[in-house]
Amino acid sequence: MADTNPTKSIDERGKICPYPDVDTMTTLKKMAKGEILEVFVDYPMSIERIPKSAKKFGHKVILSKGLEGTDHRFLIEVFGYK
Repeated sequence: MADTNPTKSIDERGKICPYPDVDTMTTLKKMAKGEILEVFVDYPMSIERIPKSAKKFGHKVILSKGLEGTDHRFLIEVFGYK
């Protein structure tokens, strides 16, 4: 799944709570079912919260990967909102 081409990418590195979480959920809400959002974050709480929130709203986290330093990458497939 790491080779999956995202439909949209957002870079939230350097932002603190609640911005990475809110920006991610807002972006997902604007996307169509089946599209894939790539998210880059470096804020530890967002690394925990983003996948939980995505799953809560019915999306599928297809990749959660730590990168260099505190950077983290998510790929989230839009399934729609519950």
